[in-house]
Amino acid sequence: MAILSPSILSADFKKLGDEIQIIDQAGAEYIHVDVMDGMFVPSISYGMPVIKSIRESTKKVFDVHLMIEEPIRYIEEFVKSGADIITVHVEACQDVVATIEKIREYNIRAAITLNPETPVSAIEPYLPLVDMVLVMSVHPGFGGQKFIPESIEKIRKVKELLVEKNLDNVDIEIDGGINIENLVSVLEAGANVIVAGSAVFRGDAADNVKKFKEVMAAW
Repeated sequence: MAILSPSILSADFKKLGDEIQIIDQAGAEYIHVDVMDGMFVPSISYGMPVIKSIRESTKKVFDVHLMIEEPIRYIEEFVKSGADIITVHVEACQDVVATIEKIREYNIRAAITLNPETPVSAIEPYLPLVDMVLVMSVHPGFGGQKFIPESIEKIRKVKELLVEKNLDNVDIEIDGGINIENLVSVLEAGANVIVAGSAVFRGDAADNVKKFKEVMAAW
């Protein structure tokens, strides 16, 4: 079953709690939370206090994507703030295994991701250690970017590796420039967790979630 994880980076922060409740009630399974530190990526977004404050708005899974240098330093704080899944970048960790193990210490799901220019081979050694792989289909750090078409092949490569290693229980998430028009192509390639920001929160968020879910259910 495909899962929708709307990115609140594109939500209206004046009424963030209300926006989260809208997508929750419309059927989104996850809430995608992008954390940026201004170092690993140029932008700065929000951190633990914001996550903790919105945790009360929903019981849905908090899918926390850490675009920060050496995320191992803050795993405990993000867990305490309400993270259910923590995704770290292979490029941002000096010790990837230790970082993943740190996440698992708190009995939450661990995920790994890589920038568009990073080859899939960079994360291959860590696939048996994670619950999800996030394929970035834009360069991390900014919302509203256009989908990078080469990401389709990257999804396929990750899927092939997971099948080869008998890791069928590992999810493949796609994040960046996803909309109704390209949704089927990423599902066909093997992605089953779909992150969408602008395509959900621009206009009627509840209606947009329902449109995504209709395509995903049909697929």
